[in-house]
Amino acid sequence: MAAEHGIDLLLVNPGGRRRIYQNLGADLAAKEPPIWAGLLATHARRRGRSVAILDANALDLSPEEVAVHTAVLRPLLTVVVVYGHNPNASTFAMPGATDICDALAAHVPERRVMLLGGHVAALPERTLREEKVDFVCGGEGPITIDELLGALAAGVARPELSKVRGLWWWDGDEVQHNAAAPILRDLPGEMPGVAWDLLPMDRYRAHNWHCFGRDRREPYAALYTTLGCPFTCTFCCIQAPFKSGEAAAGLDPSKNSYRRFDPDHVVTQVAHLVAEHGVQNLKIADELFLLHRDHVGRICDGLAALRADLNIWAYARVDTCRDQELMDRMRAAGVRWLAVGIESASESVRAGVDKGYRPEAIGKAIGMVQRSGIHVMGNYMFGLPDDDLASMRLTLDFAKQLNTEFANFFSAMAYPGSQLYRDAIARGWPLPAKWSGYSQHSRDCLPLPTRHLSGGEVLAFRDAAFLEYFDRDEYRQLVRRTFGERAAAEVARMVAQPLPRAHAATPVEPEPAR
Repeated sequence: MAAEHGIDLLLVNPGGRRRIYQNLGADLAAKEPPIWAGLLATHARRRGRSVAILDANALDLSPEEVAVHTAVLRPLLTVVVVYGHNPNASTFAMPGATDICDALAAHVPERRVMLLGGHVAALPERTLREEKVDFVCGGEGPITIDELLGALAAGVARPELSKVRGLWWWDGDEVQHNAAAPILRDLPGEMPGVAWDLLPMDRYRAHNWHCFGRDRREPYAALYTTLGCPFTCTFCCIQAPFKSGEAAAGLDPSKNSYRRFDPDHVVTQVAHLVAEHGVQNLKIADELFLLHRDHVGRICDGLAALRADLNIWAYARVDTCRDQELMDRMRAAGVRWLAVGIESASESVRAGVDKGYRPEAIGKAIGMVQRSGIHVMGNYMFGLPDDDLASMRLTLDFAKQLNTEFANFFSAMAYPGSQLYRDAIARGWPLPAKWSGYSQHSRDCLPLPTRHLSGGEVLAFRDAAFLEYFDRDEYRQLVRRTFGERAAAEVARMVAQPLPRAHAATPVEPEPAR
């Protein structure tokens, strides 16, 4: 049994921004609140547990400082939460989580520690064997935490631990895992929102592009209006923390994780953030916000009624941007940016990852968004399995033709929990040596090879494409015209940031098509 405890539950959000983003992490990237830690805190509180959140990322705490705070709080259970603001971020948050687990083991070994998150759920046994923790969660978390707290309060004995659903644990030298925990279905009743009062709300800031044309990036908040996703893109790992619970319930684990929060409650949360914390910059972190028209419409009408001059961004798929009237309601609500997953301009490459829409549909969707006064961030991906230099050049030229207000260029990664990862393991494709190598911006980033290119060649093309897109007159003129001279200067500063790479091949300079 653990030593006498103070609070029941400590939820830790790990840090490590510089390792993940290099120089971009200093002030260009966002500092985002840990939504899942806030949701888990709410769930535990509703069951009478005493809870604290320690956001090492926002507070810039070292692993040793996290251990000191833990020693003071004396939690019955410490949970290091490695969910990300997008599903992929969980994997490259692991190095920071590892450092914290090592520090806890060294300085407060009497405390019980569990790892939880998307990456962890994708590789539960490996995580338990590799990390200095007592437990691992194989699902989304709330039920496992609650039942584990009950077992720990009763005494750390095999009969109690074996009943904790979703738990992976050590029984002597043997790894044990229990029946899966179901995912939460009654979100309003069980996990209605984020425990904002437990977070250092004055420490969060928006991305630089999110606030083009605005005076301040702080304060900033993020929340979900839905959980999960009904789609199964081969490069995405979002289903990892939900799959086991759905299978245990006799459901298809790839298609039934999608759930919606009550629209009125979402609006109430935003109203609280505005009134109590002065928040205007807001991210809707749903993997796909723009899906159910009635759900989105109710939220947007409620937000519009707040008259709070909100600056919101959210994610969308091309095939969900098809309703001009809804787009107008979103803009009235304060949605100023949509990040649209375009991925590739090659129809054959997109079809290979289950995104089969046509180029003309992409242009039509982007035009509809922009006609509503909403800015577009185009999300593009290089290095999908069928990519070669010609198809990647086609994607880059298409991005320049669309000339959206911002763009993200990603390299295809086989994130644990995705079909691409399973394919990579089965076929022996080279993968990053460390979890930090799964970060798009890290020094040791190593994308997947394609059927035609090495991962290093894909990475070199991606980095050159980034510069080609942003460092051109047509784009700079768009930024000046839309956001002003200060935003144009911010883009110039961003382009000038060095991004050293360990694995880039001899750079393949993307030459503009003639």
